[in-house]
Amino acid sequence: MRTAITKHISKPQEFKSQLLHWANQYREVVFLDSNEFQQAYSSYDCMVAVDAFTSITTDCQNAFEDLYQYQSHSKDWLFGYLSYDLKNDTEALQSHNFDGLGFPDLFFFQPKKIFFLKGNELVIHYLNLCDDEVEEDFETISTIEIPISLSNLNKPIIQQRVSKESYLQRIEKMLEYIHIGSIYEANFCMEFYAEKAAIDPVTVYEKLDAISEPPFATFFKNREQYLLSASPERYLKKVAQKVISQPIKGTAKRSFDLEQDIFLKKELKNSAKERSENIMIVDLVRNDLSHTATKGSVIVEELCQVYTFKQVHQMISTITSKVDATVSPVEIIKTTFPMGSMTGAPKISAMKIIEELEVTKRGLYSGAVGYFTPTGDFDFNVVIRSILYDAKKQYLSFSVGSAITAQSIPENEYEECLLKAKAMFEVLQSN
Repeated sequence: MRTAITKHISKPQEFKSQLLHWANQYREVVFLDSNEFQQAYSSYDCMVAVDAFTSITTDCQNAFEDLYQYQSHSKDWLFGYLSYDLKNDTEALQSHNFDGLGFPDLFFFQPKKIFFLKGNELVIHYLNLCDDEVEEDFETISTIEIPISLSNLNKPIIQQRVSKESYLQRIEKMLEYIHIGSIYEANFCMEFYAEKAAIDPVTVYEKLDAISEPPFATFFKNREQYLLSASPERYLKKVAQKVISQPIKGTAKRSFDLEQDIFLKKELKNSAKERSENIMIVDLVRNDLSHTATKGSVIVEELCQVYTFKQVHQMISTITSKVDATVSPVEIIKTTFPMGSMTGAPKISAMKIIEELEVTKRGLYSGAVGYFTPTGDFDFNVVIRSILYDAKKQYLSFSVGSAITAQSIPENEYEECLLKAKAMFEVLQSN
C-alpha cells in the first residue's frame, strides 16, 4: 500500500532539477521528463522513481514470462527497461556481436518513492513502510542548491566502431538484400564509444536534455550502469483498453534561418522516400498491434505528421488499437517488441540481417524504458539519442542509425547518422 500526498510547486523547472540531483543518491533511479512537450497522449510533465523495494533482473531467456509473473503479482508501480535483445526470447534469434557495456537484458523495480509532477502540482507516492520520510525528503529536495554545471574535466576520446568505408560497404550489402526481396526496409546502426571515460552522469544528462528538450528524456541508474537519453520517440502506451504506438521515421536538420527551416520542414513532409519509410513501419506496427487487438480496432490516427524539435524535424505517425481487459499488458508488449522503427520489414528477416551486418550488440540501445501502473497501464519510450555508461568499467557508448530502403543512397544515410550523433558529440566534447 502507498501513501499519497499532494504539494504545490511554485517553480516546477527548478524543482525538477532539484529532484534529479536528490534522486541520484539512490542505487536505482528512473527520471522521466516530457520537457512540457504538448502532444496527444501526454500524461505527466515529470515522473521520478527511486529506491527498489523489489526488483527483477534477467537475461533474454524466458524474460517476458518472468516479467509477466512479476508485474501481475506485484500490482504496483514498476519502472525499468527492456533491451533490444529480448528479441531472442520472442523469436529464434541470437546476439553474438561485441558488447562493451554488459547491461542485463531486462531490469524492473518496484520503487519505495515516486514523484509525479504536472504543472504546479506534485503528487508523492511512498510505500507505507517509509511514508514517515515524505516531509523530510520534500524539505531536503526543496532546499538543494543546484551546482553550476561544469564541463567534463577529462573529455572522453570518442571512437567510431565502424569506419565510414566499412559503413558504406555494409549499406551496399543491405541494399543487395533489399533488391533480391529479402527485406523492404531495415534500420542499420553503428556505435561510437569511449574507454577510460570519467564523466559525471547527471551533468552529461542535463546538458543532453538542454540541447534537445525531447518529450521522452530519461535519466536511468542501476548501481554503476546509466542511461542518459534524449529520446523523441514513444514506443508504446496503454491507457485502459487503448494502446498507442508513435513510430518515428524521417529526419531533417534544423536551420537558424527561419525561411530555410520552414523549407526543410516542408521538404521532409513531401519527401517520397521519407514517407515510404514511415508508411512501411506503420504497416508493420498495424500488424504487430493486431495480435492483441479487438477485431477492426487498429486505426492510423495520424500519418506522416512532421513535428519540430530543437535539433531536428521528425516525421511521426500514430497508430492505435483496442484490447480486451483480459489481455495481459506484458503480452501486448511481447507481441510488438522490438519496435518496428528500430527493426524493419519484414521484421524477423530484418532483425537477422541487422545482426549479420552490425558489429555491436545493441543491448539497451533501441530497447525501451518506462513504467507499469498498478492497474496494468504502461508507457515506454524508444532508447535512441542516448548515451549508455558503465561507471565501473568507464565504458561509454552511443549508437545512431537510419532506415535503409531501396531508395537509400549510402553516403546520405551516413550523413543522417552523423546528424543524429551531433548532440552527443556536443555534450561529451564541449567545454
